Amino acid sequence: MSLIFPLLLMYACSKDKKEGVSELSFYTDFSAGEDNWVAGFSDYSGNNAEIYELKEELSYLPEPLDSKKQAYMLSGMNRSDDLFMYLKKQLAGFKPLTTYKINFTIQLASDAMSGGVGAGGAPGEAVGLGVGASITEPLASADENNFYQMNIDKINQCCTDGEDMVVVGNVANGGDVYEYKLLERAGEFLVTTDAEGKIWVLVGTDSGYEGKTTLYYSAIGMKITEIFD
Repeated sequence: MSLIFPLLLMYACSKDKKEGVSELSFYTDFSAGEDNWVAGFSDYSGNNAEIYELKEELSYLPEPLDSKKQAYMLSGMNRSDDLFMYLKKQLAGFKPLTTYKINFTIQLASDAMSGGVGAGGAPGEAVGLGVGASITEPLASADENNFYQMNIDKINQCCTDGEDMVVVGNVANGGDVYEYKLLERAGEFLVTTDAEGKIWVLVGTDSGYEGKTTLYYSAIGMKITEIFD
């Protein structure tokens, strides 16, 4: 379980209040550590989990990127046609039962070339990247068939939003070769805090490509703005 830190104690924070505006922002650079982000996976069978090759760890960026810079690596083989790999974090210190807009910025490395071909879909375009938030902790749990699924309404592959997440792009690297490149993605999401002023934020990918995807998240930024009536 990750620790909960008030937003005012997070590094790279700033706060600006004026009429009609209440805004707070912070930035996580994974070269400095996990910063209480927690990785997880869903849409896989617990009966033979080893064939999914699920792996998450802090790791150095692969070449030709800066191999001295650390990132949060998530990797898995999509045997289910819908493998979900995510990072989550709980935030506290907001006003209770209040709606906020979260503007996400994500920097990640992908080696999936644009326009590639693969089983189930392209290695880049068929892997949707999404952002979201919820007052419920995102968790994967096994059903009666020992198949792990999320307890929130996540994105579905490249193109379908959920109640708790929206698609903000894919992991195609913009090039014509399978080589790691740093990508920038951005998106926004509205969430209402719980009675204690807490939320869970979520970044993740859902794959239609029936192969192995290995991504390196180097940074996640969020600007969080109160929505006034």
